[in-house]
Order: sequence, then C-alpha cells, then structure tokens
Amino acid sequence: MTDSRLREDICFWAKSLFDRGLTGGGSGNISARTEDGGLLVTPTGSSFGRLDPARLSRLDAAGMHIAGDPPTKEMALHEAFYSTRKTTGAVVHLHSTHATALSMLDDTDADNLLPPLTPYSIMRLGKVKLLPFYRPGDPAMGDAVRSLAGRRSAVVLANHGPVVAAKDLEAGVFAMEELEETAKLALLLRGAAARGLTTQQIAELVAVFDVDWD
Repeated sequence: MTDSRLREDICFWAKSLFDRGLTGGGSGNISARTEDGGLLVTPTGSSFGRLDPARLSRLDAAGMHIAGDPPTKEMALHEAFYSTRKTTGAVVHLHSTHATALSMLDDTDADNLLPPLTPYSIMRLGKVKLLPFYRPGDPAMGDAVRSLAGRRSAVVLANHGPVVAAKDLEAGVFAMEELEETAKLALLLRGAAARGLTTQQIAELVAVFDVDWD
C-alpha cells in the first residue's frame, strides 16, 4: 500500500473510532508499517477526530523521525510490538471506557483480562494481558510488552487503556472494537449467572484459528 493511501486509511479509521466515542480529546495513537519498512504514526497530542494526512509522523526503517509532526510519546509501546511480533503491520492504542474500567477492578484476571464470552474475542485477540500502571510515555511500557516475548497481540494498561497489534490497520481496528465490546459485555454481566464458552469450545477455537492462548 502506498504512503498516500495508508495516510488516508489511518485518518479514516481514527475518525471512525473518535466519532463513536471509543477515544476522546487528544487521546489514543495509531502506527502502521509502510512499504519500505518505516512507520506512519499519529502525532503526539493529536485528536483522532481531525487528523491531517500530510502531518502524520513519518519514521524510517531505523525508527528515526524523518517527516511530519513529532510522533506519539508512546512510541516505545508501539516499537515493542513491532520488535517482538514480526507479523505486526499496525498498532492501535485507545483510552476506551469499558476496557479501561475492567482494568481497574480488583478481581480482574491479569493473565486474561477478558472472560471467554464470545468466539470472536478469542479469534481476534487471544488472551489479553493486563499490564501494570505506567505514566503516559514511560519507556517501561515497552519493556513490559517485550517481556511477553511476542506471546500476546493485545494488552490493557491498567487505569489507561488497551493496545492491539495486528497484521494490518483494518485488522487492528476490528480487534480493538472486539476488545472494547467484550469488556462492555463483561461489565454488563458482572454478578449475573452468565454462560461463557466452555473449555472444549475454547480449545476448538484456539486450534482452528491458531490463537495465542499459552
């Protein structure tokens, strides 16, 4: 995909997420791999609702900023996914309400933040790791992702928000939407006698769709 088309796609999907209230103000960031091995990244402090394709940050294959506005201050988070999951073509980070709320509850499973409620949450996300709180922009966030050694495509930063790595931008957005909707379901069903997926059903999904479930 050309840089021009990728720039348009980033702005299109970012505005879609913003318009639906999945991240607000100047929160959230997106990066996507370019044909030459570099990255296009949403600028620091920018609003997903009014991105300018020409002002997106352009990084070369070595990670150097070569054009556009300065990139998000959370580049360490993005770079950690690209370096540990070689199939990563895009990273999406939001401050979405329900995933962030789930990260604040004392009884949330840190190894698998989302209960196994629907097949698509498992197929698109695998297990979602809850990471500790870090101040925004702290390079330690990248270290925390690297410590997972590529075993997770999605994490949630406690009291902050979810991050998803995927093969391309569209897949990343779809996976992020699935994460937020499943977190919403989990909160709606708290205290109810809900029927989740069985161990056998999960095992079949993991086997058929080659899901990260270790």
